[in-house]
Amino acid sequence: MRWSYEHIPDQSGKTAIVTGANGGLGCETAKALAARGARVVMACRNLKKGLEAAAAIRKDYPDAKTEVLELDLADLSSIRNFVTAFTGMNGRLDLLVNNAGVMIPPYGQTKDGFELQFGTNHLGHFAVTALLFVKLRVTEHSRIISISSIAHRAGRFDPANLHAENKYKRMGAYGISKLANLLFTYELQRRIDTAGLKMIAAAAHPGWTATGLQRYAGLYRYLNPLFAQKPLMGALPTLRAATDPHVRGGDYYGPGTFMELRGNPVKVKSSKQSYDREAAALLWEMSEKMTGISFKV
Repeated sequence: MRWSYEHIPDQSGKTAIVTGANGGLGCETAKALAARGARVVMACRNLKKGLEAAAAIRKDYPDAKTEVLELDLADLSSIRNFVTAFTGMNGRLDLLVNNAGVMIPPYGQTKDGFELQFGTNHLGHFAVTALLFVKLRVTEHSRIISISSIAHRAGRFDPANLHAENKYKRMGAYGISKLANLLFTYELQRRIDTAGLKMIAAAAHPGWTATGLQRYAGLYRYLNPLFAQKPLMGALPTLRAATDPHVRGGDYYGPGTFMELRGNPVKVKSSKQSYDREAAALLWEMSEKMTGISFKV
């Protein structure tokens, strides 16, 4: 089956959060969920761009239920403010899509002093998920979808170098952050299973998709016209993981053609290291210490 937009089930009555929903994959994900009837909270670092994206969605789908809230994943205080704002207005949370991220920028740090890619792509989403978990836990059959990348295969889990303490290599740091997304997803599902909860933690990757995330990737941007798919297609693995009733906890979806670069979404396998249970448990423990958030499932 070539899974596509027409396979997305009705989402009426559900509430979803999509991080980084002001453009690219996040915007396409938010639009598709809203088009199927979900109430979508678009969590964006840039409020102006978020409001413009929400207006564009409502232009295409006048009945779309969208809200925009500010969220800077590189700032733990912003994450706490976002969670407070969301929980104050909402009784349920059916779907959390951890989509936002940064890709191979020059070396930088988050507001709290973490290497920018690891701090944003992993620690920021770890904190958001932990603080929203009470809402997710009480909403039966809720899902947490984390967006990884083919680049996770280049990541090496080194507890002593998570913040590029030794040497900063842009693609290496990106790979570590995307590997961390998968280690977190699989560990979260194991803890969900142990707790006997009816929840799903799954992951997806977009293959080679042309997005604003690549603004620092000169070579990739040059080759995009030849190899990259558009965000409309790149969002499909996320949407399948988020909505397909056949998805199971710990599943990972990506494009189904050669090297998982393009095409309709299928279930795929991640690297051997991503299934390392000891590394995943250590990463969880370290993430709690770094963020100062105790994540009890």
